[in-house]
Amino acid sequence: MNTLSFTAAAAAILVLAGCQQKAETVTTTAPDPMAAELANAAPVELPPSMKASVAFRCKDNSLAFVDFFSGDKLANLRTKKDSEIIRLTAENAGDPLTGDGGYKLTGDQNAITLTTPAGGTQTCKH
Repeated sequence: MNTLSFTAAAAAILVLAGCQQKAETVTTTAPDPMAAELANAAPVELPPSMKASVAFRCKDNSLAFVDFFSGDKLANLRTKKDSEIIRLTAENAGDPLTGDGGYKLTGDQNAITLTTPAGGTQTCKH
């Protein structure tokens, strides 16, 4: 082998030795374009879970169907078994639950006091 070939080969080896080739990493997932927004987002509050669904018999012999939710700030009221739901809310736990039209409910799963726009105020028991 001649000296020129040997020198060229040695130079090529030295040049390649200087390159630090890293293996390419291939993934099947793309970077999340909303990652920064999600990291800075406010915490999400889950809706309350239902803690009891109770049928009450009121003093005038009518029925009231109430779904009580955890946190004691939300209840769903139906004045008939399959009637439309009246959503009752309170600002703080323990406050009376109120809804559109003048509905007001106080009490718990054992007994309630219910005020309706048509029927006045009455007590109801489970």
